[in-house]
Amino acid sequence: MLLQKLMEYAGRESDSEDLPLLYELTPIKWLIQLDSKGNYQGIICTTGNTKKNDRGKEYPAPAVVRSSGVKPKLLADRADYVLGITADDANPKQIKRTDECHQAFLQLVKECAIQTKLPEVQAVEAFLSKLDLRILDLPEDIVPEDNITFVVGNVMPINLLPVQEMWANSQASTEEVAQCLVCGGLKPPMKRQPIKIKGIPGGQSSGMALVSANAKAFESYGLEASLIAPICQKCAYAYGQALNSLIKGDDSHLTVGPSVYVFWTREESSFTPVQILSTPEPNDIKKLIESVYSAKSSFCPDPTQFYALSLTSSGGRVAIRDWFVTTVGEVQKNLAHYFKAQRLVDREGEYGQPYGLFTLAVSLFASGKEIKPHVVQAFINAALLGRHLPRWVLYQAIRRCAVEQQVTRPRAAIIKMVLVWGQNREKEEELMEKLDPGNCNPGYLCGRLLAVLEFIQEAAVPGIKATIVDRYYGTASSAPASVYGRLLRTTQAHLAKLRKEKAGAYVSLQRLMGEVLGELKEFPTILSLQDQALFALGYYHQRVAGWGSGSKQNSETTGSNTTQSEEGISDDDESLS
Repeated sequence: MLLQKLMEYAGRESDSEDLPLLYELTPIKWLIQLDSKGNYQGIICTTGNTKKNDRGKEYPAPAVVRSSGVKPKLLADRADYVLGITADDANPKQIKRTDECHQAFLQLVKECAIQTKLPEVQAVEAFLSKLDLRILDLPEDIVPEDNITFVVGNVMPINLLPVQEMWANSQASTEEVAQCLVCGGLKPPMKRQPIKIKGIPGGQSSGMALVSANAKAFESYGLEASLIAPICQKCAYAYGQALNSLIKGDDSHLTVGPSVYVFWTREESSFTPVQILSTPEPNDIKKLIESVYSAKSSFCPDPTQFYALSLTSSGGRVAIRDWFVTTVGEVQKNLAHYFKAQRLVDREGEYGQPYGLFTLAVSLFASGKEIKPHVVQAFINAALLGRHLPRWVLYQAIRRCAVEQQVTRPRAAIIKMVLVWGQNREKEEELMEKLDPGNCNPGYLCGRLLAVLEFIQEAAVPGIKATIVDRYYGTASSAPASVYGRLLRTTQAHLAKLRKEKAGAYVSLQRLMGEVLGELKEFPTILSLQDQALFALGYYHQRVAGWGSGSKQNSETTGSNTTQSEEGISDDDESLS
């Protein structure tokens, strides 16, 4: 079904229709100019000299999948195939292989000259038959990896229709026929897929195969390579071109960590989730949520089919990690819920910046290099399909909070998403967006208390570099009873200092600590995963709320030095400790 949907997409892509069968856009750095007799007239470099690794201008040229064997492309190939050029430090084995590659290229050109009888191809054959690199005036910077083709007069032989037809016919892998898994026709299948899939994170830059068998364990009934899943030449070429086009398009692909997602619709549509998932804008998110949930909304779901595909690299092959079909209307509705679920009120009472997919995923790891495909998949499925975030996402968020001894806003958003997912989507008053003084959960209260104790420490010791959160967050969030007795004893010393030096701060913070402790009957010995999540949110909410609803009055009575704890969180801050 996947390949059939890619075929449908290929059918409406003008770029793929303009390319000849089994051709692809290829960067060609050198154009060898010949006259009608095959005499060398010079060589042109197609690079613009603007990029360090400029491989040349792209031209439609024959495409072929190569592994370790010798396999020439017709009339346009690497310099080692076309001219037999070797590296300066090549060993005898490499020199021998280069000669084999060049002879195979020459033989293919001879066959083309015989079949097509085109004077342009005959001119190329004549040039290659008398080729002598020792007397040929070539630029010194040509290397074996550079792509080369020919211009005879003003004509590029690779653009001639008989050449294109000959190339397509020569790539038929077998004379036997089989039912194509894509179109269903009885046609000769391709032994190897003609188009490599490029742009997969961590994959080979030259591209990788989507359908193939590279070991005996994957072969059956005597079928090898791509014959295990028979696909005809036309379908294999079309789906490969379509997939590469999607991966290349700015509005059709999204790369996060080791995964690349591609999106498309059955019919032409202006909708794409790429921008809203990668760099969501607050106004766009607000409009999206209002369009779906507002009482005055006239939201009418778009029934256009929507497709999403996730790819990663695996052992030199393309691995399909996820594939689903839904509708544009369902995606829009689920996106509204996804961003609504992650909303948190900031210090100004606003929702602040919504988070893109990468920001959420990377917050669960030490660095972007550690992001795993299943994490990206979990967030994509939540955003586009409306599925619950798995509990292991909650565990990962809590674990990172404990390891780093801090609750960042992205992780707080993830924790909230897991906890509130499945609640009434149309409910006007959202849960856990801001401080909830009525929440008497022990975990939530312990989190609030840690924030209050940190406020007291910061007020008593201005400019402190390592707070109690930096030292005790992990223990306090998992085994409160083992640490809060010690923290409260230390806090009494800080309060005594504040009572002498900053009476206003002392009164406000003492009252706030009393309010939290008054609801907390006892310190739990162990907090469950759910309670640890509430601990993190309680800490985050209290830090954002500052010293409480009377914080403005507090700042006026205690002076600028005592407002440091309230000013410690800005809209742009990622860390709260």
